[in-house]
Amino acid sequence: MAPAAARIVYTDLDGTMVGPRGSFWHTAGRELTDGPAGALLDLHRAGVSLVLVSGRTYEQVVEAARIFAADGAIAELGATIGWGSGRDTHRLRGELPEQYGDRTPMEVMAELGVVEELIAANPGRLEWHAPWHATHATDALLRGRVDPLSVDAWLAERGAGWLTLKDNGAIPPASWMGLAADPAPPRVYHLMPRGISKGAAIAWDLERRALSPDDAVAIGDSVSDLDMAPAVGRLWITANGGAVDGMSQALAAVPNAAVTAGAMGEGWAQAVRASL
Repeated sequence: MAPAAARIVYTDLDGTMVGPRGSFWHTAGRELTDGPAGALLDLHRAGVSLVLVSGRTYEQVVEAARIFAADGAIAELGATIGWGSGRDTHRLRGELPEQYGDRTPMEVMAELGVVEELIAANPGRLEWHAPWHATHATDALLRGRVDPLSVDAWLAERGAGWLTLKDNGAIPPASWMGLAADPAPPRVYHLMPRGISKGAAIAWDLERRALSPDDAVAIGDSVSDLDMAPAVGRLWITANGGAVDGMSQALAAVPNAAVTAGAMGEGWAQAVRASL
């Protein structure tokens, strides 16, 4: 029996719905394509809701949601959930200690100096993901080449175990980055409170909409996107994400996940059409 059609699709943006340099009109090989646009039109014509789920700031995701006619926006890896054209929001607090009151996680991290200490402990391997980091309120946006599990252990040793480092995928290297030379591409990381995730945000949003996980499909491209799986009936990982180191092992533990044949936008279009 074929699976029931989805009522809502939650999708990552960079490396998933949009490809090289954030383009909706180019394949992973930078050839022009209208495939993703056709799939987006089919999705809207089918009356399926679309929610963008990204590591970008809330303002950036809301703007993208307007462009793609999305019904909602989830930003900073699940920290902020928005609807009503961005007018209504809900923020997840995660494990941010109550002692810090209403301060944002970034305000607390600045007070503790934890990001600067972490960068100093990883010279040439970690730095701010400038200039995009400047407007983040919930997470410290970083780039580099580190082991997130080792960083989490480092944080725990310093009494900051309420924080975790999340890997949000590879980015192209650039000469202006201050990282040490390495054949492996740098990766984007989000240092943020535990308990805040794309999956937790989707679960909250589905409850608000009176929908169940069986009504929902998610699409992503990174290991951090795997935490959407428990909140939805089906998770699709685009082929570019399926090829990264460690992904095949991680996918083995996610029974409702599958990898598309196509990369980036082409894979996204495949996942959308399989969900209608």
